[in-house]
Amino acid sequence: MVDLKEMLASIAKAIVDSPDEVTVTEEADGDSITLTLSVAESDMGMVIGRHGKIAKAIRSIMKAAANSAGKRVNVEIK
Repeated sequence: MVDLKEMLASIAKAIVDSPDEVTVTEEADGDSITLTLSVAESDMGMVIGRHGKIAKAIRSIMKAAANSAGKRVNVEIK
């Protein structure tokens, strides 16, 4: 089974300039999982992207991975 928390962290670390400041917290409620991604203030633009395109792509990847595991995931960027 895919570890969604680790997967989100590795995607974010590949994008940002300060990978040491990437943290992911997880809250599970049955089949629904909420992942909160925190990055350095200077890296926020890299994670969100122009008009939110990168954030949308990250959410799509995470939803596909969660769907294969029979879970529902919500990704929040803080």
